[in-house]
Amino acid sequence: MWLALYLSYITIGKVSNMRKNLVGNHIRKLRFNHDEMTQQQLADKAGVTRQTIVALEKGNYSPSLELAFRISLAFNLPLEEVFFYGDTTN
Repeated sequence: MWLALYLSYITIGKVSNMRKNLVGNHIRKLRFNHDEMTQQQLADKAGVTRQTIVALEKGNYSPSLELAFRISLAFNLPLEEVFFYGDTTN
């Protein structure tokens, strides 16, 4: 039984590692275009840590819907101009 659990754990881990994040963003470009806003300044406006902004920019983290709206509001842009959805594995 433990072997079956272990093998399913490994398989799930490999599948999730192969699939890239499907929620992308233009945060880095937008920061630059908004008076070269720093990651910390955006983090303060959105109410998160700078590390969260770093993870978002690298594509290592998909924001909650609430956070996506807060970031969009920080740029005074509609959600779809900050974030996009699509397969990034190609």
